[in-house]
Amino acid sequence: MASPYPEDPSLERHFKGHRDAVTCVDFSFNMKQLASGSMDSCLMVWHMKPQSRAYRFTGHKDAVTCVNFSPSGHLLASGSRDKTVRIWVPNIKGESTVFRAHTATVRSVHFCSDGQSFVTASDDKTIKVWSTHRQKFLFSLSQHINWVRCAKFSPDGRLIVSASDDKTVKLWDKTSRECVHSYCEHGGFVTYVDFHPSGTCVAAAGMDNTVKVWDVRTHRLLQHYQLHSAAVNALSFHPSGNYLVTASSDSTLKILDLMEGRLLYTLHGHQGPATTVAFSRTGEYFASGGSDEQVSKKWSEASQLILMRTEQGPDVSWGPVGWVSSASLVAFSRPEAWIMSWGAQTQGSWLPRASVLQALTLWQHLKSLIAQTSMGWKESGLLLP
Repeated sequence: MASPYPEDPSLERHFKGHRDAVTCVDFSFNMKQLASGSMDSCLMVWHMKPQSRAYRFTGHKDAVTCVNFSPSGHLLASGSRDKTVRIWVPNIKGESTVFRAHTATVRSVHFCSDGQSFVTASDDKTIKVWSTHRQKFLFSLSQHINWVRCAKFSPDGRLIVSASDDKTVKLWDKTSRECVHSYCEHGGFVTYVDFHPSGTCVAAAGMDNTVKVWDVRTHRLLQHYQLHSAAVNALSFHPSGNYLVTASSDSTLKILDLMEGRLLYTLHGHQGPATTVAFSRTGEYFASGGSDEQVSKKWSEASQLILMRTEQGPDVSWGPVGWVSSASLVAFSRPEAWIMSWGAQTQGSWLPRASVLQALTLWQHLKSLIAQTSMGWKESGLLLP
């Protein structure tokens, strides 16, 4: 029998602030803040507590491509097309330290679990490891022969995994600084990679529309999913390790049940490519980022972060601008660049089952409505023997 997802994914609330497409999102460990980066060169720090004002951090000279909170939540790292990494103190002052990190776009930044170091990846084909508090470059890993799109520490901090446009995923030993293994099964650029919470396997997303999962001990391919109709841009493991969420240029998000090796949900919230997705550290939420292909510049002033929730039931259907579920909840989105966060558990109250009209009243300030009925899902992942 399929392992049930904790609760069905649902919109929880919305924020607005970015002026262009959202490229990256990350939750703080204490769940008090959500950070997002954008093509507008700004970093936004949103407070999960209602009625709290967001912080807008400016400093990067070009698009912000990646964000990551330190384990303590006291620091926030961002990387940019301006070739720098900034380490911010995520408070109202927004002070930052600049690392002139690479000779090309910085694609990825990630703190080690002890917070003492962080790793960056760049279009200059290198991976670099830095000391957080001494603000010092430690060493470089440079066996990739094309852009490196992503690099992550293992949960225990002993390994680093990287994904590259050279179509490989490489596993590195942090201590010896040697490449332990190269995974070469992808048929195109590898866009994203991350460790399973247990540290025993990695999942990688690719331009070949696939997601692959490997065991880092045996280097065996465990699972292969070909569910998207376009490039898979990002993925994130649920903290339980039982689920994986993916974001794709086909405008959809998909939640996979890794225990059963099958698709649980397809979410059609984005009108353009879904560029980023991340679970919160508790697994209560996940946030996704993207942009509306039809956005005109006059509409790009108010990107949104939307959160909402629904009662249980598998028949939730998402549309380009809104959705209606079995619980009769409706959400809307204006045609503009935006990020979305979908909740599984919150402290808020429920909307009553009865009323699309109540939802319409609640969201009357939004301009568009598409109410779609359940379409179901039939796709499945392939669990390899």
